[in-house]
Amino acid sequence: MELRGKKIWLTGASSGIGEALAVALANVGAELILSARSVDRLAAVRQRCPSPERVWIEAFDLADANLIPIRADAILAKHGPVDILINNAGIGQRAAVIDTTLAVDRRIMEVNYFGAVALTRAALPCLLMRPQAMVVSVASVMGKFATPRRSAYCASKHALVAFMDSLRAELNGTNVQVLTVCPGYIHTPFSRSALRGDGSAQGQMDPGQLQGMAPERCAAAIVKAMQRGRAELWIGGKEIFAVYLKQICPPLLRFLLNRVRVT
Repeated sequence: MELRGKKIWLTGASSGIGEALAVALANVGAELILSARSVDRLAAVRQRCPSPERVWIEAFDLADANLIPIRADAILAKHGPVDILINNAGIGQRAAVIDTTLAVDRRIMEVNYFGAVALTRAALPCLLMRPQAMVVSVASVMGKFATPRRSAYCASKHALVAFMDSLRAELNGTNVQVLTVCPGYIHTPFSRSALRGDGSAQGQMDPGQLQGMAPERCAAAIVKAMQRGRAELWIGGKEIFAVYLKQICPPLLRFLLNRVRVT
């Protein structure tokens, strides 16, 4: 897929992978609609992009899926149809099952799964009318296997991976390609906002993310996967081997996860 000149709507664009991806896509000549909750942060990202006049920002909150179709229709009416939708917004978790309230479970599922589903469904009619289009969802390697203290997060990402698999099968033979991205540890502030069991933010970086891949390198791999029409991308460090191990020998993966201290 040629990305130059394509109009791309990117959620979760105010920091981390989203910020790096916005700059990378702008560098290959794409037009961008950047969404997140913080307009101020989006404005800062916009200034990092070459040709910021080809970058628009829109405040958008995925926490209430019922409002997403209305807001999405307004944005598409304002900026015109998009060629590519990238579902990147998400929220993490750092708590044991027994310590997590149902409200936290619901909030994580609303943002990570239902928000992405609702926005994809809202954008799909215009995507199907474009000559060449794509839906990209940034899931996680934890959409392929699960660890302790990430129950709601892993569940939401497993659900998102499955949704994308079904969507890809349904859209086979159409003009819309479907790409699922499963990152491992990426050096972003994502873990700072991860939810504890009571819904409060963790407020600090995880050791794994501190040592993780640079977001710019992750973004470059995503852009290349989009250009090549890949169906799925696994990107990260040694944690990616756990995805293969889950497929080859699940009992061994369970044994190893039981010996790893997950914070």
